[in-house]
Amino acid sequence: MSPEQRIGLCLQGRTWCVRMGGCWAETVTATSGGIDQQEMVSSKKSAVLVDGVILNGPTTDAKAGEKFVEEACRLIMEEVVLKATDVNEKVCEWRSPEQLKQLLDLEMRDTGEPHHRLLELCQDVIRYSVKTNHPRFFNQLYAGLDYYSLVARFMIEALNPSVYTYEVSPVFLLVEEAVLKKMIEFIGWKEGDGIFNPGGSVSNMYAMNLARYKYCPDIKEKGLSGLPRLILFTSAECHYSMKKAASFLGIGTDNVCFVETDGRGKMIPDELERQIWQARKEGAAPFLVCATSGTTVLGAFDPLDEIADICERHGLWLHVDASWGGSALLSRKHRKLLHGVHRADSVAWNPHKMLMAGIQCCALLVKDKSDLLKKCYSAKASYLFQQDKFYDVSYDTGDKSIQCSRRPDAFKFWMTWKALGTSGLEERVNRALALSRYLVEEIKKREGFKLLLEPEYANICFWYIPPSLREMEEGPEFWAKLNLVAPAIKERMMKKGSLMLSYQPHRGKVNFFRQVVISPQVSREDMDFLLDEIDLLGRDM
Repeated sequence: MSPEQRIGLCLQGRTWCVRMGGCWAETVTATSGGIDQQEMVSSKKSAVLVDGVILNGPTTDAKAGEKFVEEACRLIMEEVVLKATDVNEKVCEWRSPEQLKQLLDLEMRDTGEPHHRLLELCQDVIRYSVKTNHPRFFNQLYAGLDYYSLVARFMIEALNPSVYTYEVSPVFLLVEEAVLKKMIEFIGWKEGDGIFNPGGSVSNMYAMNLARYKYCPDIKEKGLSGLPRLILFTSAECHYSMKKAASFLGIGTDNVCFVETDGRGKMIPDELERQIWQARKEGAAPFLVCATSGTTVLGAFDPLDEIADICERHGLWLHVDASWGGSALLSRKHRKLLHGVHRADSVAWNPHKMLMAGIQCCALLVKDKSDLLKKCYSAKASYLFQQDKFYDVSYDTGDKSIQCSRRPDAFKFWMTWKALGTSGLEERVNRALALSRYLVEEIKKREGFKLLLEPEYANICFWYIPPSLREMEEGPEFWAKLNLVAPAIKERMMKKGSLMLSYQPHRGKVNFFRQVVISPQVSREDMDFLLDEIDLLGRDM
């Protein structure tokens, strides 16, 4: 066979493609003893080759792929959905980075690996990952497993949609519209707008940029050069994303004014107004106030009504970062924590936290209905947002996002809401806060445990004081020694795998534990275990 005849190899290196008489044909198969000519086939069924690549038929083995997906799903069901939620299992199988590098096969190779090896790798990934759906994972502001959201996530990954135009994502765009409308209703607005995006940090950045655009619309075309010194105000207990957003948007972190809080971590309205007047006196241009409903550490809720009064007097945009605390709006008992939120111009709310919609599921909600989001962010890409489409192009919502590709995160929340109803979501919030109250009362009863303050939400902040420090006077030496206790206990609990609990210092207070209740899988017994285990791990210190 001449080089001109032998064009390329088909799959598995066995079948050759040969050009004979002007037509392509599947022709010969390599064998150990040489080349045997096979039956010629018609030109319609013969191979087509471009740049050395055969184009006929798929190159993937669908049957093998389907079998791998089936086996991997079985593994996920057994090891994550069933085993990882078992209170008798470990929260984590701790290994140091160097140990884990040795245990995991992290190298990518030139050739693919067999499916049985890939399944072993999946098993290793599950084994050494933190089980955030374990009933004793209390480390973050998200936890637990919602089965309905999980199914929605599986569907999303399988369908692989992107929600920018109705033509490619018809169902998911309608779902997002319905969910946003319902969330707007719970905020207390008669109408509004919104968009789901990747995290509360991005929601806060959206809001900051939107407020600036409302203050000076020319910035979109002319940029920063002609602007006065813009100033924004937020709580000293705010999320760190406010500084990041100011940096990213070119406002500058020096132009973020942090307003002092009271002993419970709430913004002091009188201090806010004083700082606004001071900024004006210095020639700066205030444009935004960000209040917080559910601070990250203490779970504090700023007094929204009083802050809204100040914003109205000064003509400032009021944004409420309710990423953590927004879910209290679904509880008739606890929604008073956000009294006055309806007066905000924008609200960030993360259903992936208390409502367990699965990371990530975060909405920015805007009171304005004049298409401000679209005016601010639209780039009018003609290849995507054509105005002469055969359907209502108002459903092509992607032009009010800073993203192009965007996940249908609202679908996860929608599926959970459909399954549980508003009453089920309300019960989820109420139960989490009732368990928090139970834990607070147990802390008060137990020797060696001390609350930082009475919580108003699901953040319980406390110290564990080991026996060796219980008779010591609370002076500099006492606090220096107590500062070492929480990190040491955290190390022990991680290596044992019995639970996960966050700790931190905060505004002059030495390291303390911050326990957060979210998951409906958590029980009163888990609250008791948490205190028992901390005492067990720390009593020899």
